[in-house]
Amino acid sequence: MKATISPTLFRNRVAVKISFFINGFVLANWLSRLPRIQELYHADNGTISIVLLAMSVGAVSAMPFSGWVIIKNGSRKITLLSLLMYCIIVPLLPYMPNVPALMALYLVMGIFTGMLDVAMNAQAVMVEKQYKRPIMTSFHALFSIGMALGAWCGALFTDLHAALIEHFGIVVFASLMAAAWASRNLIYDKPDPSLKHDGPLFRLPNKALLSIGIITFCCMLGEGAMSEWSVNFMENIARSEKAVAPIALSAFATAMTVGRILGDKLRFIFGDQKMIMAGGLIATIGLSIAVTMATPWTGIAGFFLVGLGLSTIVPIAYSISGHTKDLPPGVGLAMVTTIGYSGFLIGPPVIGFIADWQTLRIALTFVIFLFAAMTVLAFRYKQNS
Repeated sequence: MKATISPTLFRNRVAVKISFFINGFVLANWLSRLPRIQELYHADNGTISIVLLAMSVGAVSAMPFSGWVIIKNGSRKITLLSLLMYCIIVPLLPYMPNVPALMALYLVMGIFTGMLDVAMNAQAVMVEKQYKRPIMTSFHALFSIGMALGAWCGALFTDLHAALIEHFGIVVFASLMAAAWASRNLIYDKPDPSLKHDGPLFRLPNKALLSIGIITFCCMLGEGAMSEWSVNFMENIARSEKAVAPIALSAFATAMTVGRILGDKLRFIFGDQKMIMAGGLIATIGLSIAVTMATPWTGIAGFFLVGLGLSTIVPIAYSISGHTKDLPPGVGLAMVTTIGYSGFLIGPPVIGFIADWQTLRIALTFVIFLFAAMTVLAFRYKQNS
């Protein structure tokens, strides 16, 4: 018999979805204007890559401490603080005096996005616990939808030749209005009064969480590799036309969104372990098709399968880590997000290094092995937990 969902709990779920949506929406908007930011600071590709790396370093540095901060302050407060600071920082991007100052700003922005990632997922875990059924992938679907709409919004402002301050100002104002509604409907989780002793700011993962963390690492490394190298693969390995090459990335992103929209129903039917195993297997087959056949249309089909396979793995991993016994949601999430996001951070450069040393085809073959390892770990996870 289906449980009755109270209006308050429904508003809690919508509020958390809004947080995920704002995160993806704002991210895609400033990413869409990155060429203009690069032009404004007279930065070459290498320089802007280092600037963006600063953001990733900030995020990875903040994540291990986020669980402790959430315990001390509550995930609602940290979610709202991080959203507010993120929205405040974005309009400042065109106004830094030089590249080092821009890098410092991206570092700070990375710290708040890292905290936001842990805190809003902690909120999602609390909502999922009250629903008493899998709903985590629906939150991540809103992030993907926010990214898609944000990219279209960025394209519109670019086509209108809007100044960055006008573009970012409008986007941030709309996001803050949505966040204001969400602020009244996020779950009020109080700080944990038991945390009065002086202890480490973060904890190392236990065996079960380490396994989930490695699965997340492999998945997010694959996501980063697909985002950064799929178009390059299509042009230089699959020999597609330049106009066709981006379709592979679009296919990957579309499949991620579709998989996350459908993921919760499939989780309910098949369970978490089978979903991760199936996702890893589909991603392995998809990338194998793209790499071995290396034609434009098999590349597009292969990258679509990769997106479909990877789509639910990170949300499921976050859900598992947030439901870990004897750990508050924020602590388990901080452990797994730190390990996973490290894969997203180092994946693209590692693929680039292997591609320079050998070929991009061999570099992506390395990713296939990681997907296979992820599938094996998922098969063994239940036995070890």
